[in-house]
Amino acid sequence: MALRVRKNPAPPEPPDCPLGTCMKLLGGVWTPNLIWYLRAGPRRFSELRVDLPKISAKVLTSRLRDLEERGVVSRTVRPTSPPSVEYALTPLGGELLPVIDAIVSVGGRLKALAQPRRRPSKRRVPPAN
Repeated sequence: MALRVRKNPAPPEPPDCPLGTCMKLLGGVWTPNLIWYLRAGPRRFSELRVDLPKISAKVLTSRLRDLEERGVVSRTVRPTSPPSVEYALTPLGGELLPVIDAIVSVGGRLKALAQPRRRPSKRRVPPAN
């Protein structure tokens, strides 16, 4: 006998679901890492390269442009010689910090669960005389 399909009590997703929009942003490779490193204040491109040594300049440029277009990061050109550019979180970007912190917290617990559990030793203890 087949099981009856239960009705889902969760509310329906809103049109143009904001959850999907946020996850598209945070699901981008290196995006959460960039938000993490920008949380302490403005950073220059070269500083971000030091913060994230495995990211290529091309990908870093692409991610920063995307975050700037979405209003998460601001880009400021400093009138120095040579000119330098600083990136900082916007107020909208700052609203993502609790989300990133929650992901880090859950990730830590998931990592702990994934650790191989130590099994009790199989060594025999000689009987006491």
